[in-house]
Amino acid sequence: MSRHAGTSIPRALGLAALGFAAGTAILLVIIPAWNGRAAASQGATAAAPTGGMAQMDHSAMEHSAPAAQKSAVDAPAKHVPFDPSLPAVGKGSLHSYTITLKDRTFAIADGVQYTGWTFDGSAPGPVIHVRQGDTVKVTLKNGGAIPHSIDFHAARVAPNVAFRSVDPGKSITFSFKANDPGVFMYHCGTPPVLMHIANGMYGAIVVDPRHPLPRADLSYVLVSSEWYLAGDGKSKPAAIDYNKARHMEPDYVTFNGYANQYKDRPLTAKPGQRVRFYVVDAGPSLDTDFHVVGTLFDRVYPSGQASEALHGVQTWSVPAGGGAIFDTHFTTKGIYPVVSHSFASVDMGELALVKVGNVPGTMSH
Repeated sequence: MSRHAGTSIPRALGLAALGFAAGTAILLVIIPAWNGRAAASQGATAAAPTGGMAQMDHSAMEHSAPAAQKSAVDAPAKHVPFDPSLPAVGKGSLHSYTITLKDRTFAIADGVQYTGWTFDGSAPGPVIHVRQGDTVKVTLKNGGAIPHSIDFHAARVAPNVAFRSVDPGKSITFSFKANDPGVFMYHCGTPPVLMHIANGMYGAIVVDPRHPLPRADLSYVLVSSEWYLAGDGKSKPAAIDYNKARHMEPDYVTFNGYANQYKDRPLTAKPGQRVRFYVVDAGPSLDTDFHVVGTLFDRVYPSGQASEALHGVQTWSVPAGGGAIFDTHFTTKGIYPVVSHSFASVDMGELALVKVGNVPGTMSH
């Protein structure tokens, strides 16, 4: 992979402020990295989540987020896996969310720190879960250093009104009816959009259809994204390399913001259970060719439309900015890799494992 000169954070901030326009054999490499540490994993992910609405109080109408921070970047913290479990829908038909924009330094791979921009302090931002026909009320607070915005793919609203940029220290409130079921992306839409998404400003919203999908025993949310680094992020936190982003040459491709985080802390299931994956491709540029090794998808719902279900699918492409829902089941105990079948992405960290049943923590090939 070729490398280009890095774009520093000060330069990146200036660009944003100016509105700059801009295989089995392979599994032999992947699976041995799964090691005995996985045996200590418990539940979907043993550690508490860094993001996801599951950690918020869904018994209240208002889903509170932390108060706006100063524009100074936070000190790096130890990575805690993002909780992939689909959170419950809050009570009532009006769901209010306060989301704060924060400049953060955080881990994106083992030993790799990155300085980026976030919704509520994590990349991806919190998972929002509502029902078709519900009203979503969003208050966006800008606790960062430059203007930002939020663009919901699930919303039918005037973007110049609802999705307009918010200056540092300011806020905006808008509402929309979630009339279209499915799984959708949200992201910062302030130019250059490529930079804002690549810097960590993205998340997922799930809108359940009025006529529910068949019941799933387990539901997981996976958001695919890319990281483009100026520097290695080890001696000091990396910033975005905008040339790499423009040439679509990522250093890491991840599920839920961190390379291989569900390898040593796998997702779990039991034989015969229906497992549902809500998959969003945040990009900003690469597609995700979603595939689970060792099984097929019983149903695929492109964008989540129940009337469009496909059956017996081996791999389904989720485009950048798109989403789809995948149902599968596992017939026997074992360890099942979840990947993009564009295996360059797997090599860069887009890998999760599902541990089905009580199986040993090591594998050899």
